[in-house]
Amino acid sequence: MSSARDQILGSIRKSLGRDALGGEAAAALRQGLATPTRNLIPDRTAGLDDSGLVRQLVMKLGEAACSVDEVASLDEVPGRIAAWLQRENLPARLVQAPALQDGLDWSKTPTLEVKTGTSDGSEDTSVTPVFAAISETGTLMLQSDAVTPTGLNFLPENHIAVVRRSQVVGPLEDAWARLRSARAGAEGVGHTMPRTVNLITGPSRTGDIEQKIQMGAHGPRRLHVIVVDG
Repeated sequence: MSSARDQILGSIRKSLGRDALGGEAAAALRQGLATPTRNLIPDRTAGLDDSGLVRQLVMKLGEAACSVDEVASLDEVPGRIAAWLQRENLPARLVQAPALQDGLDWSKTPTLEVKTGTSDGSEDTSVTPVFAAISETGTLMLQSDAVTPTGLNFLPENHIAVVRRSQVVGPLEDAWARLRSARAGAEGVGHTMPRTVNLITGPSRTGDIEQKIQMGAHGPRRLHVIVVDG
């Protein structure tokens, strides 16, 4: 543990009038972090098979003001993106996450201008993968790393998220369990979490101004989700 972190945590303990945990208390804390207890899970997704979870996800995405496409394979994704941009009267250019560079073939959409990397805020549209999609609420879970930069989730006006059927889970707890398992098994990662985990439900909005909903207040004004069956 770094000295700076020691100082910060020491100041917090001092303000609370507590000493550092040790013995059984520390062991219980480590055990709780390693195997967290699941909370009460709503019945909304209980008993649903894979198809049922996808249907629930699509319904909740619609309720959250997302547009949705369902395709059979990744081969169809570039064409659907081009059609969506045209339908929304948006420029035919985008920035994709490095994680998608080898997964999407843009050769059949030559009119699109595609670059790979993070966003500097000037791009109109980003395309990213997700780590998980939570059908209980229509929420997307995205983690930050070198191939999925967080800026792509928030800086462009339009965000297109590619969700594989295998990434769809029921409740939020299942998504966190999947993330813990993936990080525990990742080489060189150990049991650490990503620097950032974003939970996104629909496009950005606020009702602070005259109690009227304004889209795109603190992020994308449009969120389009492409669910890939294969």
